[in-house]
Amino acid sequence: MTTPLTPSAPDSVTLDGRRRRSEDSRARIVAAMLALVREGDPSPGAEAVAARAEVGLRTVFRHFNDMDTLYREMSSAIEEQLMVAIARPLQGDGWRERLVDLVDRRSNAFETIAPFRAAADLHRLRSPFLQDTHARMNGFLRAVVLNELPDEARADTTLLETLDMLMSYDVWRRLRTDQGLEPDQARGVVTAALKRSLQS
Repeated sequence: MTTPLTPSAPDSVTLDGRRRRSEDSRARIVAAMLALVREGDPSPGAEAVAARAEVGLRTVFRHFNDMDTLYREMSSAIEEQLMVAIARPLQGDGWRERLVDLVDRRSNAFETIAPFRAAADLHRLRSPFLQDTHARMNGFLRAVVLNELPDEARADTTLLETLDMLMSYDVWRRLRTDQGLEPDQARGVVTAALKRSLQS
């Protein structure tokens, strides 16, 4: 009498291969999302993401239950880039000079993340996660400014709020988008306004 065959449990090599393929698919989906947003589409659909990643539509939804989850991945990636770009020690002999360096750092960072920020802003009202991310990043940017100010400048509420506003992404977006300035022009406007505020 022959013994009936029973399915064998998947071995570790098979499981590792599946895990690697799953991780690769997820990474390709995130990269596709970032690429589409970077190219100017603030709200790419799942079909476009699947086509760019060269995976099936079902694979996109298998990794991400909805598009908001995919935007979480995008937001996390961009948040990391922004924090790395502007969190390095600032250069300058005094705090005023360091703030000017901060304008340069933020200008470059803001220019890089602009398409991703536009995408996040488009979905933020419907996404508690993006709302929390927005508040956290604003708090981080403000803390960087506060960290450079001496006690007397921190105590000057008008100066503090002016500096926080001038070096915000919102001001950068207005200069670049609404007023149509080139990056160097926008940076020059913010720098000039900053120096005048520090002299007053």
